[in-house]
Amino acid sequence: MEIRLAQAQDIDAWMALVEQVRDVFPGLETAEAMEEHRATVLRFIKNSSAVCGAEADRMAGILLFSRESGQLCFLAVDPSYRRQHIARKMVSLMLTQIDEGKDITVTTYREDDPNGQAARAFYKRLGFSEGKLTEEFGCPVQEFILKRTATGQI
Repeated sequence: MEIRLAQAQDIDAWMALVEQVRDVFPGLETAEAMEEHRATVLRFIKNSSAVCGAEADRMAGILLFSRESGQLCFLAVDPSYRRQHIARKMVSLMLTQIDEGKDITVTTYREDDPNGQAARAFYKRLGFSEGKLTEEFGCPVQEFILKRTATGQI
């Protein structure tokens, strides 16, 4: 398993994983939305803001982030690769790419939504704390914030 910045040639394997998990990500319901997401991923890759956990020609995990806003934008791990610390390793690599003093934000499902239980527990284990309630793609979500120390490591 290699945790690294994604490259343009990774896009098909990346989108195969997105297709596998899209039912738990609001905003990816239609073919048009998936095409738009593909274009977004390619932009993130071009900006060196896409991290993957790759094994052969398969993506075990994928992560998009914004250096400018300090936001973890998208994170998914193939269900068959879960509980192998892939997400933690991808987040650690992401943190090396963002200024150390910048706090990191991410949104996930709210506390009462079963779809968010694993993600919320994961972010809390990494040191994120609950923030404001908001909506994305018409779905109620909650922001989580990671207050960064000088080292920026998890």
